[in-house]
Amino acid sequence: MEHSFKGIDHVQIAAPPGSEEQARAFYGHLLGMPEIEKPENLKSRGGCWFSCGSQEVHIGIQPDFQAAKKAHSGFTVHALESLRQSLQEAGYEISEEPPIDGRKRFFTHDPFGNRIEFLEFD
Repeated sequence: MEHSFKGIDHVQIAAPPGSEEQARAFYGHLLGMPEIEKPENLKSRGGCWFSCGSQEVHIGIQPDFQAAKKAHSGFTVHALESLRQSLQEAGYEISEEPPIDGRKRFFTHDPFGNRIEFLEFD
């Protein structure tokens, strides 16, 4: 095999048309992901991009949007319980799943109904 994988560059999460400010409020303000400028040739498509560690989260506008109810992104975080509290205070419902050895985790949904997992390794 001549190729090999180095990691993940970005995750794209779909959102409905006109939802950029909601995305900025959730991913940028509430979660604390710094927004990064989209390349000039992609700006006309709408959406917004965020930095997440050494990867990126791209919020892409989808005209026939349907929320991802099972498929999800899993974000590793520091201070998971603090994030849980911030999300709950902002009115987001938290759901629990069976634990995975070596990590704590919970799920929520973004403002568009997409399922998201947050994990912290022990």
